Amino acid sequence: MEFQKTPLHRSGLFSSMMDQRCSEKKLKNVILLIGDGMGFSYTTGLRYFNNDSVKALMVPTIFDRHFVGTQSTYSLDPESNITDSAAAGTALATGYKTYNGAIGVNIHGQSVPTVLEYAKYRGKSTGLVGTSQINHATLAAFAAHNESREQYNKIADDYFDERLNGQLKIDVMLGGGKSYFCREDRHLAEEFMKNDYGYVTSLWELVANKNERVLGLFAPVELPKQIDRVPAVPSLAQMTKAAIQRLQQNPKGFFLLVEGSQIDWAGHENDIVGAMSEVKDFEAAYQEAVHFALDREDTLVIATADHSTGGMSIDRDDHYKWNPGVIKAVTATPRVIADRLHRTKDIGTLKNDISFSLDDEDLQLLRTTLEMTADDTHQALISIINHHSSTGWTTKGHTGEDVPVYACGLCSHLFSGKIENSDIANILFQIID
Repeated sequence: MEFQKTPLHRSGLFSSMMDQRCSEKKLKNVILLIGDGMGFSYTTGLRYFNNDSVKALMVPTIFDRHFVGTQSTYSLDPESNITDSAAAGTALATGYKTYNGAIGVNIHGQSVPTVLEYAKYRGKSTGLVGTSQINHATLAAFAAHNESREQYNKIADDYFDERLNGQLKIDVMLGGGKSYFCREDRHLAEEFMKNDYGYVTSLWELVANKNERVLGLFAPVELPKQIDRVPAVPSLAQMTKAAIQRLQQNPKGFFLLVEGSQIDWAGHENDIVGAMSEVKDFEAAYQEAVHFALDREDTLVIATADHSTGGMSIDRDDHYKWNPGVIKAVTATPRVIADRLHRTKDIGTLKNDISFSLDDEDLQLLRTTLEMTADDTHQALISIINHHSSTGWTTKGHTGEDVPVYACGLCSHLFSGKIENSDIANILFQIID
């Protein structure tokens, strides 16, 4: 793959933004974190959620101190001006806006270089970390090239088959997706191991493994949401820390992409319990990245979203009172609780998972759904929790508004103000160079 300057590089658009401090210091490490679907309402909700006071006051988050601007998310899809994760991921990875479903290809279906590939080309180590399968849309857009995000097996194959100067492109891969890497037709995990990669499937194995390059697959497809995880499944922060520990051994530095993948999935389900669980998971991963960058003069940390999902509102029905205490009173996602109820057929077991008071009407609704499917109970629980917490939603799809950009460390000011999602890649190409 040839690495040519993008149109924005050739125009010199960003060169005027490079002040003396950013030009003279050598950027060694880049950590880009993407909260999939994490629009402004999610981080606003996090401020309320992080406060233990019954007064429901806001508590600043670690994101707030590093807020630098916003970015537009629209795609160039001829049939839709609302982006999906693949098109947004490709814009963030390559500097090219494209059509929905595209993985690392432009609007004409041509493969275009990504910042991860360019970092590897420049001798840096690279990593992908996420809570979805690691060959899912946003992550895949940084390390593969395919006209369709649905080609999961082919994308997984590309992680091994596509090389740069004969080298594998990704040094650390941590997340879900074992069913795509350990298939009947091809056992990619074994192929990686034959190329000196460690292969781990639990937190304990990840901690014990000493390989500098590692493939960690902790679920057949996506990881459980953080609130539902057992100790053997690592958090996003634990995976981020493990990736940094390995990648920083390269004297030329590294590029690491970390995705809070399931903020988006909770938004699609209008599940506020899952959403807050996943935003907290992402917040902890961002904290891990910032902790590494602290007191260093060679590291850039950026956090943003690919788009927002669900049209989440921290009020509904004109109550003017959002109640995060209700969300905290739930100990598992509604899907997990629904599955338990259908195994026991006993409404009384709800007290083990929900400690806020349910109305008689709520209990009767749930009893009725136990004669139906687990999905019906799941939807009923979501509706009940949204009602009692006063959480509103406008859609089960993506929304088209701008999303926040947070940055700290060397050259972080280059991402300030109102920018396009494609600008993030273009600036990274410039400063990695």
